[in-house]
Amino acid sequence: MRPPSRLRGWLLADITEAPSGHRGPFREPQHEEEATHSWWRVMCLTGVDYFSTLGYQPGIAALAAGVLSPMATVVLVALTLFGALPVYRRVARESPRGEGSIAMLAKFLPRWGGKLFVLVLLGFAATDFIITMTLSAADGAAHLVENPFTPSWLHDHNLLITLVLLALLAAIFLKGFTEAIGIAVTLVGVFLALNLAVVIVGLWHVITASSLITDWTGAMTAQHGNIWAMIGVSLIVFPKLALGLSGFETGVAVMPQIEGDATDTYAKPTGRILGARKLLTTSALIMSCFLIATSFITTVLIPEKEFQSGGKANGRALAYLAHDYLGNAFGTVYDVSTIAILWFAGASAMAGLLNLVPRYLPRYGMAPEWARAVRPLVLVFAVIAFGITWYFKADVDSQGAAYATGVLVLITSAAVAVTLSAARHRERKKAIGFGIVAAIFFYTTIANVFERPEGVQVAALFILSILAVSFASRVARAFELRAIEVDFDETAMRLIDESAKHGAVRIVTHDVDRLDTDEYRDKEAEQRRESRIPGAEPIVFLEVNIKDASEFGTELHVHGRERDGYRILWVDSAAIPNSIAAILLKIRDITGKNPHVYFEWTEGNPLMNLLRFLFIGEGEVAPVTREVLRRAEPDITRRPHVHVDS
Repeated sequence: MRPPSRLRGWLLADITEAPSGHRGPFREPQHEEEATHSWWRVMCLTGVDYFSTLGYQPGIAALAAGVLSPMATVVLVALTLFGALPVYRRVARESPRGEGSIAMLAKFLPRWGGKLFVLVLLGFAATDFIITMTLSAADGAAHLVENPFTPSWLHDHNLLITLVLLALLAAIFLKGFTEAIGIAVTLVGVFLALNLAVVIVGLWHVITASSLITDWTGAMTAQHGNIWAMIGVSLIVFPKLALGLSGFETGVAVMPQIEGDATDTYAKPTGRILGARKLLTTSALIMSCFLIATSFITTVLIPEKEFQSGGKANGRALAYLAHDYLGNAFGTVYDVSTIAILWFAGASAMAGLLNLVPRYLPRYGMAPEWARAVRPLVLVFAVIAFGITWYFKADVDSQGAAYATGVLVLITSAAVAVTLSAARHRERKKAIGFGIVAAIFFYTTIANVFERPEGVQVAALFILSILAVSFASRVARAFELRAIEVDFDETAMRLIDESAKHGAVRIVTHDVDRLDTDEYRDKEAEQRRESRIPGAEPIVFLEVNIKDASEFGTELHVHGRERDGYRILWVDSAAIPNSIAAILLKIRDITGKNPHVYFEWTEGNPLMNLLRFLFIGEGEVAPVTREVLRRAEPDITRRPHVHVDS
């Protein structure tokens, strides 16, 4: 066999079941010595994503809602505090290891229907994370280009600068991303302090120039008439501001990093849950205050034309105020801080993707072998980010729809998950409340999709890609052993040992639908006659019961029993052939003898039997078992013997 190339060896050097060659904000500590952190420090990890949206949110809000931006923002804040926050506080309680709402829904929707639903949600989550990377890099490029000290030759090169920022992001992860918490605390602290300064100065100018308020209220009255019309329009347009909800799913994902109490256990980490709730509540309150204040000052102080494409406030409204009211020196510091936190928000998104993909797809058998390594995934995500950036021409406003779609679908799924959870626990009032929140978010999502369909188009591309790759991988990996662990209970071990003492271990596969004594007697007589099994050697029946064929890797707990003198092994599994192969190899390792297994040919169309195997775990059992054994054990002298009668 040709040895792997140096490039292949480098790419797959850190291949594991769950890539962890980085310390991104979503990574669960792998060793006891890895420190967890106070909730407020971990809040900064989610803050690099959540708070960094201040770099572009006020401008996008003003562009979407015009003079009604502050009122629409108030609606958004109300939904944040009384809708999203209670939902995710419940999610934190029920997924304390960072599984999030997707894992909650996976529990409620088992089998293939659940798997497909999870894959669709993963498509929207991928949209959220990828667009976080591309939009953040694009906004960072906008801040760089518009800075007065930037060389003129960089102007109008937003696309190139964005691609360079994304390439730098990929290079950092290829080398190894080893620190997050310290950088995040610094970036968030400086960024929020600078924004607070801009807000205070902006409010001071509004207060001291009363004509600004008059002009703003006059513009609202002229455009929308009375207050009720303004409220109605604000309720209609607020879905366009959904970018301001982006931090909640991230807030749950960082939970493994939160320091718990000394009394915390794996099953009941009360301290960690309390810390996560503090994190979610504090970050929501901070962001809500900033959203209302920044939407107000940017709408009142910045001419409307500057928010349009090509305007100086497009994608950088607060930076515009920082330069205009605090000078270019302060404005440049603000730009540097904004570019840094936006870039790190992209790093957070990349880390999230590197943890999200292996959390689900390998377990479903729906990821290629190399997807268990960090570096190949980094390259794949980087190429996708380059393509998205090129498609949107590094325009911040254009990407807002796709970002909002991903965020809203995830929040809606979380609201549905907690509604189902409350209903299951018979918490009627909470179930009704969460149901109302879910309905509001469902409306918001649908409104956003109809208003800006390009968002769901991008998400659909991700979903179709994930589905295609997932099912191709599932087919390609169908002939793996798929057994995470094989163990035998006391009775099963006794039956195997007794069989081994009398000669060869002879296993006869048996249909679980026919368990009466006459069937065992007829089956034994037929196999002894057709396969010429000596009468003095005992046989052991093996019965595999399919529980959930959509699962891929399963733990096989083999049980033994005797019925009217017949020896029987039985096991629950996801696939019959793979389980039989894994059990045979385990028996070989225990007894030191290659066992013999006996089958009957399966009736029916071979193609249909193959499809039955792929999707319901049964079908063409004998040849598939033999193929699984061939791939698992290349040494033919150590391979269990497969017999099939006519």
